[in-house]
Amino acid sequence: MLLLALALLAATPTKASAPLAPTTPPTRSWPTRDAEYDIPDFRFRSGATLSTLRIHYTTLGQPHRDASGAIDNAVMVLHGTGGTGRQFLSPQFADQLYGPGQPLDIRRYWIILPDNIGHGQSSKPSDGLRMTFPHYDYDDMVEAQYRLLTKGLGIAHARLIMGTSMGCMHAFVWGETHPDFARALMPLACEPVELAGLNRMWRQLLIDDIEADPAWQHGDYVGEPQQGLRAAESILFIAGAAPLNYQKLYPNRDAAAHFAEDRVAKALPQIDANDLIYQVDSSRSYDPWGRLETITAPMTWINSADDFINPRNLDYPQQAVRRMPHARFRLVPETADTHGHGTHTWAVNWTADLAELMARTER
Repeated sequence: MLLLALALLAATPTKASAPLAPTTPPTRSWPTRDAEYDIPDFRFRSGATLSTLRIHYTTLGQPHRDASGAIDNAVMVLHGTGGTGRQFLSPQFADQLYGPGQPLDIRRYWIILPDNIGHGQSSKPSDGLRMTFPHYDYDDMVEAQYRLLTKGLGIAHARLIMGTSMGCMHAFVWGETHPDFARALMPLACEPVELAGLNRMWRQLLIDDIEADPAWQHGDYVGEPQQGLRAAESILFIAGAAPLNYQKLYPNRDAAAHFAEDRVAKALPQIDANDLIYQVDSSRSYDPWGRLETITAPMTWINSADDFINPRNLDYPQQAVRRMPHARFRLVPETADTHGHGTHTWAVNWTADLAELMARTER
C-alpha cells in the first residue's frame, strides 16, 4: 500500500518522497490535457472548510456518450501517497496499458488522473496555510474525487476505478461509499483494514522524525527541516524496497550504499515537510473492514509477495474475498524482477488481470 508510491523503479531516480511515485521519464509522448476543478466551500470530515479546494487532473482520450447521452467510458486511476496523477505516464505503466489494443486503449477509454488533496498541483499545506490546512483523510479525498467526476466532468458512472497504494485504499472506500458508481474496481497494493501494527508504526516514526527536528518550528520553518526529512526519506526508502531486485542490481557493498544515498539525496529538495506529514497521516481513519459486504462491484485486487508494507503472510485477503460477492484476489510472486511495494506500477505484472476484469464487466 502505501503509499508512497513507493513505486519506484528500482533503478531510477526519484522525484518526490523517496519511494513515492514512479518518476521515470515517458518513453513516448502521450496526448494529455491538464486542467483544474475548483470545489467551492469544501467541508472536510473534521468540520473545517476551505473556501476553494483546487483539484488538478490530467486526462487522456475523449469521453464517449451512450444513446442516452451519458458518458460511459470514464476510467479513473488514483495515485499513492506522495504521488501525482502524472506518475501514470511512466513507461512501465502507460506503455503497457494505453496503446492500441491494450486494456486501457485511449482510443476507447477516457482516462482521468487526479492529483489528490495535498498532492501535486491540488490544494495542499505548502500553498500557504501550512499546519492550519484542514487535516484531510481518505474520506475527504474520495469525496473530492466524487465531486470532480460528477460535478466537474459530468460522469454519473465510471467504467473503472483503479488505484495504487493509497489509491488502492481509496478504491475500497469508493466501493463502500458509492457502491453503484463504478462498473469495476481494481485496487493494487493495500489491505482493507485499519492501518495498525508495523504499517502504522513506521508512518508514526516518520512523522515524529520531522516534528522532532528543531528546524521544523511546528510547521512554521524558514527552511525545510533537513535532518527530519532525511530520516523520513530513509524510512520511505526501506519501506518501498525490493530485496531480490536490489540484490540483483546492487550486488556489492559500494554500489548498494551509493544507490541508497543518492536516492535519498535527490528526493530531499523536492519535498515539503508539512505536505509529507499530512500525506502520511491521512490514512489515520481508514478502516473499511466492517463494511466489506457492501462492496458489490466486480473487483480484481492485486498485491505482491515482496511488499514490505502489505506482507504476504497476512491472511486478510483470504478473509476479505469471502465477504465481497464479486471480488478476486491474486498475489504476484516475488522474483528478482518485481519491485516490492512498487510492483503495483509495473503493469506487466498484472496487465492480464486487468484485461480479464474489463472483459468480465463488459456489457
